[in-house]
Amino acid sequence: MKVTLDLSDPELYRAIKVEAARRDRSVRDIVEEALGQWLRALEDDEDAAAAKAALDDYRRYGGRDAAEVFHELAAETRARYGTDEE
Repeated sequence: MKVTLDLSDPELYRAIKVEAARRDRSVRDIVEEALGQWLRALEDDEDAAAAKAALDDYRRYGGRDAAEVFHELAAETRARYGTDEE
């Protein structure tokens, strides 16, 4: 897909061109890579915020270790339905 960028800072474009030439790459490659990194960073920030919110909820509501919860559920199931060994 073709896109036209109008950069307001000529020094920015010049720096991109120089860096692209130093790395034997095209300006297009450099811009695509930079945009991809920017999007991944946004996603990482969103993931980190969601994880923090989940951990805050976990702590706020008296969070317990998952292994403890599963152990209790298994004990309740055994008490209610017995075990295969019976």
